[in-house]
This record gives sequence, C-alpha cells and structure tokens, in this order.
Amino acid sequence: MPGPMRKGFSKPKDTKKTLLSLLSYIGRYRFRMLAALVMMMLSSVGIVIGTYLMKPIFNIATNMFLTGSSDYSEFIGYVILIGCVYALSVGLSYISQRFLLVISTNVLMNIRETTFAHLQKLPLKYYDERTHGEIMSRFSNDTDALRELIGNALPNIVSSSCTVIGILVMMIVLSWRLTILVLGIFALMLLVTQIIGKRSMSFFRKRQQALAKANGYIEEMIEGQREIKVFGHESKARADFDVITETLRDASSKANAYSMVLMPIMGNLGYILFASTAVVGTSLIIADKTDIGTLAAFLQYSKQFGNPVTQISQLATNILNALAGAERIFNLIGMPAEVDDGVVTLERDGESWSWQYPDKGSVPLRGDVRFHDVSFSYDGEHEVLKHIELYAKPGQKLAFVGSTGAGKTTITNLLNRFYDVQEGSITYDGIDVKDIKKDDLRRSLAMVLQDTHLFTGSVMDNIRYGKLGATDEEVIAAAKRVNAHFFISHLPQGYETVLTADGANLSQGQRQLIAIARAIVVDPPVLVLDEATSSIDTRTEALIEHGMDELMKGRTVFVIAHRLSTVRNSDAIIVLENGEIIERGNHDSLLKQRGKYYQLYMGMFELS
Repeated sequence: MPGPMRKGFSKPKDTKKTLLSLLSYIGRYRFRMLAALVMMMLSSVGIVIGTYLMKPIFNIATNMFLTGSSDYSEFIGYVILIGCVYALSVGLSYISQRFLLVISTNVLMNIRETTFAHLQKLPLKYYDERTHGEIMSRFSNDTDALRELIGNALPNIVSSSCTVIGILVMMIVLSWRLTILVLGIFALMLLVTQIIGKRSMSFFRKRQQALAKANGYIEEMIEGQREIKVFGHESKARADFDVITETLRDASSKANAYSMVLMPIMGNLGYILFASTAVVGTSLIIADKTDIGTLAAFLQYSKQFGNPVTQISQLATNILNALAGAERIFNLIGMPAEVDDGVVTLERDGESWSWQYPDKGSVPLRGDVRFHDVSFSYDGEHEVLKHIELYAKPGQKLAFVGSTGAGKTTITNLLNRFYDVQEGSITYDGIDVKDIKKDDLRRSLAMVLQDTHLFTGSVMDNIRYGKLGATDEEVIAAAKRVNAHFFISHLPQGYETVLTADGANLSQGQRQLIAIARAIVVDPPVLVLDEATSSIDTRTEALIEHGMDELMKGRTVFVIAHRLSTVRNSDAIIVLENGEIIERGNHDSLLKQRGKYYQLYMGMFELS
C-alpha cells in the first residue's frame, strides 16, 4: 500500500541534464539494457496473463462440479499453461536482473574511474574549499544511490508501470462495474496515506534533527571527558543530555506512532476493498451479469493492483534521490580541470638539470627564484600577500618567519603553482613560472610539509614515492642522511614494514623523518621545507642537521619555521606580517636592527 515519502528526500536541480549525463554511461551497454527492459516488460505481461487464466480454470472447475464431469483434460491443460506462463515470467525476470546487475556494476565502475581520474586533474583549490568527507561521499553515498537507481529503481518502475497498466486494462475487460468500485476505494486509501504521511514526515524530520543533536552532543562529551572531569561538570553534562534525549524521545514516539498506525489502517482498508469486491461480484453473479471465473480473476487483480502503485510512489522518491546524487557526481566531473598553459619543460641528464624551450633550446637550471611585486588573495577579497618583492639566488637558503596567517605557506603554494598569482609575477631562472609546465615545475622542487601523509605500503615504498625509480641503496642512503635508518632498522620487518592508517604505528617525528627522506631521495635543485622538523625532538633535529646541511649545499632552499633556532644559519631571513615583508637580512643583521625578529628571538613575542 502507498506509504509516506522517505525522509531526507532531495531532488536534482536539473533533472534533464543529469539524465542525459547518466544515459551517456548507460548507452555503452544500450543493447543489454534494452534487452533487460524488454524482458522485464514481458515478465510483467506474463504475470497479468497468468492471473487472467484463472478465469477459465475456475469456470471449468465450476462446470465440472455442476455437471459431474470427470474429464480433467481441459482443466489440466489450463493448469499446465498457467504454470508455463509463470515459469517463463520468472525466467525472464531472472535473466533481466542478471543483465541489470552486470550493467549497473560496469556503469558504476566507469563513473568511479572517470571521477577519480578527474579528481587528479582538479586544482588544489578544489580540495581546500571542501572537506574530505564531502568528496568521499561522491564515491560512497552518491554512487550507492546510482547503483540502486540503475540496478533496481529504474527497471522496477518500468516493470511496475507495465503491471499497473496491464492489470487496469484487464480489470476493465473483466468488469467495468467492479473496476469503478476498486478505483473508488483505492482513491480513499491514497487520501488516507497522504494525510498520515504528511504528519509522519514532520515528526520524522524533528526526530532526525533531535538524533543529530544527540549524536553530536555525545561525540563532543566523549572527546571532552578530560575537561569535564577537570572542571567537575559531570552533573551538568548529564542534565543537558537528559533534555536532549527527552526531545528525541518525544519526536520518536510521535513519528513512530503515525508510522505504525498507517499499516493497520491500510491493511483494514485493503480487507474492506477485497470484501466489498467479493460482495458486489457475488451479487453480479446472482444477477447473471458475470461468472465465478471472472470474479476469481478480478479479486486476484484487485489484490495485485495496490502493490505496484505503492512501489511506483516509493521508487519515484528513490529515483529523485539517486538523480540528486548523480547530479553531484556529474557536477564534480564537470568541474574545470587545472589549466596548464606552460610550454617550457624540464630535462635531467645525470646530475645536470636544464629548462627546454620549444623553440629556443635549453637553459641550465640554477635555482634563481624571484617574486616581482606579487599580490595574492584566495577569495578575491582579503589579500594574503601584498606587493611581495623577494629573491633567492642559486644555492641560497631563505627562511620565512612570522605569525600564523602572515603568508608564509602561501609563498610556497604560489611557487609550486598550486595557485596562480593575481598581480605581479614569479620567475624561475628568469622564466615566468606560468610558462613552465606544472609537472616539470613541481619535479624541480621537493617539498616536506608539516602535515605528513604516508601511504599504505612498506617504509621502502613510502620513501621511494619521491622517486619511483630509486634503488633500495638510494632509499637507504636517504634514510641514513636524516638519521631515520636506525629506527627503521628496528621496525618488525625493517624497510619492508607495512604502514597503514597514515603510519599510525609510528610516532609523528618518525613519520616526518620518512617524509624528509622521501624528499632527499629526489635529489632536487630546489627544496621547500614547511615546518619540516616541527614534530622532531631537539636531539633528533641536531642529529639530522648535518645531513640536511649537506643536502642543502648547492641548492636553493625555502624554509618555513616557527623554531627560530632552525633558521639561524639561513642566508636570508624574511619576516612576514599581515602579508607584507617587514624585515629581511641574516640572523646577525636582524638582531642588530632590534626589530620584530629581535623581539621574537629574545622571547618578547611568541610565534603562534
């Protein structure tokens, strides 16, 4: 029987466009899809015909009873016929479902592959503006909804529609009088469903809101248990939770009450429909306006009529929900990919690196990086960098210091072209970075970030991620240079120890050492160290300092650090404040200026 619309209902903004996009994927399997739909339609027709064959069977049985005939041949013939019809219907339904299973699986595979491939082409800005959970939901919730749409909802709505039309036609053929009666009672059932459904939905929404609030409160209290106990707020936490759970109990009780009352009401109305049809049909038999076989077939149709109508109403909601998910997926696929209009490429011959112009030959890579009056804003409103002028000569080590939000990391983002400058320009060996292909630009740089990410795989593979062709000897040499070899050797399987869950079985400092080794194995002309040693204790940092100094020789290095002790030996220290360079010089000269760096170094202010 019809039920209320599902809670959490959503629908696409542009249904036509979404359907066309989806059909472009289904179209690759159009012949199998067409065959499956045709078989489903024939299966529905078989069910309708099978029910109609009950008419002659009942009439023959009645006639045999009244005449005392013992000739069962015609009766058995119809029984065999109806059995064959139902068997054929079941067989067609089974084959069509197998077809649809293969089609839906292949379509989802194609969509997932396309989506993942497109994610690799999107600019970093896309990931900065969205949570990981939001992006992951495209691969989980939205694709699951699509699987339900292709494999179940669309085929079943076709099957149910065919069944409803077939049953309605056959009911009219059998008895138009009884058909009017059935449609009248069924309209009453739909009205009752709509009234109760509206009330039920309002309480289901309130229940979901209360449930979300309760879950959020529980999660917050569990995470904050230390603070709750420190300040003695256990009683307050319980009292607040009691209020939240009482609201949830009230909303759940009312939602469930309306939901549970619907089924018995609809069930009783169904019995009334069946009984009324039987009574009126019997009166028609007495009046000699119909026969027992017709009434028997019609009663069966009246019982079957409600199910596909209910299924259509429910599936329509499922389809719109699935299309809304499909729209989100196709919107992601339709996001503009990262633009790369560079023409200059990078070549490496042994230890020699060079820039290759398409028409001007090659230029040696020296590592001369300059910012020319660069201004930048992430949102187009608030400037993060303001008229930045700086240079890093080949082999120089530049350090950036300043409070959080001063623009330190933004400088390295622009250097890698994760974002493009809006005003001014950045040159690399005299070449505007916009003229260099992004892959080649980033290949010339190695970055070590404060937030280290390790992939599922062995320690060896994680270090080799910086240079996929690196030998085991090169990987081990890189680990030794940053003093990571000792702790790696003492892992259960040494370099073959498998890391999972982002290296959860390692300390944060160990993870960062592996990240530094990953950058070292690249042996790049330019290094970017963004708080690279922030999670390493002072003793370990001192141990790897010599190796890092050896690595930095002859390279241009950009260092972002909160520990001022790590930047003392820099050739130039850039002090940033509110997106502007307020001081520049080496450690000794900045101390003599007695400015912001002096205040920071002497502990008069702290970096945050």
